[in-house]
Amino acid sequence: MKLRPFELALVIIFIVLGLAALALLSGYDRGSGSPDGIAVTGPVQIWGTMPGSGMTNMIDSLSEEFESYQNVSYRYIAPAEFDQRLVNALADGAGPDIVLMSHEHLVDMRRRIAPYSYETVSERDIRDSYVEGAQIFALNDGLYALPIAVDPMVMYWNRDILATNGFLAPPRTWEELLNVQFDALIERDFGRNINRAVVAMGEFNNVRNAFGVMSMLLIQGGTAGVLDTERGYDIRLQQSLVGNNNPLRTVVDFYTRFSQPANSFYSWNRSLAQDRASFVSEDLAFYFGYASEALEIERLNPNLNFDIAEVPQGAASSVRRTYGQFYGLSLLRSTDNASGAYAVMAQLHNPTRAAAIAIDSGLAPASRQAIAAGTNGTYAQVSFASAGIAYGWLNPNLPQAEQTFATMTSDVNENRRSLDQAVSDGLERLEQSY
Repeated sequence: MKLRPFELALVIIFIVLGLAALALLSGYDRGSGSPDGIAVTGPVQIWGTMPGSGMTNMIDSLSEEFESYQNVSYRYIAPAEFDQRLVNALADGAGPDIVLMSHEHLVDMRRRIAPYSYETVSERDIRDSYVEGAQIFALNDGLYALPIAVDPMVMYWNRDILATNGFLAPPRTWEELLNVQFDALIERDFGRNINRAVVAMGEFNNVRNAFGVMSMLLIQGGTAGVLDTERGYDIRLQQSLVGNNNPLRTVVDFYTRFSQPANSFYSWNRSLAQDRASFVSEDLAFYFGYASEALEIERLNPNLNFDIAEVPQGAASSVRRTYGQFYGLSLLRSTDNASGAYAVMAQLHNPTRAAAIAIDSGLAPASRQAIAAGTNGTYAQVSFASAGIAYGWLNPNLPQAEQTFATMTSDVNENRRSLDQAVSDGLERLEQSY
């Protein structure tokens, strides 16, 4: 059939467009791009203190699929070493582009971080997107980290010890723990030597998470915490949001009772092994630790019959509270590859990927959406439930804050200071640390 000029022109146009499309498709290499079409230019280094393998696994997965992510690396650094190693690396011009750290390092590292302005990320979006405790990264002049995960403090309990003594469930309140279960679970000889402890409190050096435990008690006591203002940090640890009591004084008093031999709740002393080791060896009924520790405890003693639960609350409390370590991605001011770093942060902070990173690391997601979706994990169910009630506070410098808490407890235990003097001195040392 003979085509008219108009029909012939249409055929020619379609042939040309088809050939052009084939040329574009043949030249497209999906593996050299990046997820969601955002390219990662140049190498991007991430240093972090978040436990577990979630971040490493996510970057490995992305680099297998997208060639540009082969230039992205993650290095885990123990929290106790992180601040000093980062400062030294930055001084040598060899630091990372991004840090993945907990809020416990935020105040100390703040001047090195480039925050997101509230014009870029609104305060409304922050409230809607993350569990309430993760909003600790939202300071007065911007958002200093994109929240990824929360590691809430939970209570580990020995199922065999409790069942043998007639208890089929862990205590839900402090009153139940101390007034109902304590006497049945404690084992002391006539010389008041402790053969089996109930809770590890009172001392600092052999309590693995002493700072977190005392912080948990502070938060449950309604402390106003530390406020970030335009004039600086306003320390209100001794002020309560729910009454006229002094939460810090109350916590130091309660905490130290467990290491005083004359007290009816005497359950711990400095001669005992570290509390987690005691729990693993079945010499401790309850251990207060972070949710991320569950798999490590399983590894240390595969035969240990334990479980985890939310931490006890006060019987009269109208709200549930625990302490948590909140992890977020922060861009360092010193980076020479801001565009590449921003691209990586955007992808790792994607709700689906961030949740996978958190869960793969044994933590709970910081995303409200991910928490609401729930989980079937044996330990993760408690972790998810605790994430929504977890909070932190803006400590000045983690080693200094830990030392201040340690000194307060030892001053009381060794009668070097009265309770009031120890707390007053501790507050003064904290104020000097900011």
